[in-house]
Amino acid sequence: MSQESSNSDGLTDAQKARIDRNRQKALYLKNAKLVAHPYAKSVEEGEKSIIKIQGSRFVDSGGGFLIEEEIAKPGEKSNAQGTSEEIIDDAIDLPITYDECMECADKFAESYLMNHFNYPVCDNCRDSDDKHSLITKTDAKKEYLLQDCDLEKREPPLKYIVRKNPHNVRWGEMKLYLHVQIEKRALEVWGSEERLREEHELRDEKREKSKIKKYNKQMKQLRMDMRSSLYDKTSAASHTHNFGPETYNEDDDTYTHTCLTCKYTETFEKM
Repeated sequence: MSQESSNSDGLTDAQKARIDRNRQKALYLKNAKLVAHPYAKSVEEGEKSIIKIQGSRFVDSGGGFLIEEEIAKPGEKSNAQGTSEEIIDDAIDLPITYDECMECADKFAESYLMNHFNYPVCDNCRDSDDKHSLITKTDAKKEYLLQDCDLEKREPPLKYIVRKNPHNVRWGEMKLYLHVQIEKRALEVWGSEERLREEHELRDEKREKSKIKKYNKQMKQLRMDMRSSLYDKTSAASHTHNFGPETYNEDDDTYTHTCLTCKYTETFEKM
């Protein structure tokens, strides 16, 4: 005992201080193992201090900062439990309808022509410049002699897309139809291309006759105005003509009558 006392008395002050620090550190570590972590999973829910901020859950660590609580995803347990359940896929498989392309006979789920015009052609076979070009409603009615009821009421009604008028944005929007569907509808209305061509010629002939008739009527009115302007009103003031029966001139399509008093002859036309 005297030997240990002598050994301890032989330590320097620095060695004694280091031994004391090691002893205090060991006691601190021992006590720390006995104290439960303030936000460990083993602590009951009642002992937790949980704060909700904008829908998120935070745990007060007690050390002056918050820890965001991890929310387990549906179908799996927390990582602390060491196990995970098998995820159940409750998605419903929706049936997909495939259409057959009229050009290449391949199957496709969707395409531009099918979505907008109900025309079964895939995007790879779409020829927007020629075979599958678009035509305005005005041109379709004029070129194929169709009416609104032929496009909108006759079954099945033709689908169209609406676009801004490229010539003037202030004008109304254009309705664009699929050209090939317009041609098919015209054959349904007129029966054949020959019948459509005959109707075009008949309408052109009627239109031409109407123009000629209107022109002749205008010229006839002009001639009558010119002849009436040649009449001398000053001389007519001193004499009132007493015309006899009128005579029809078949060559000129005019009428002539003569004054019984002064033999003045007047030629005129009747409307």
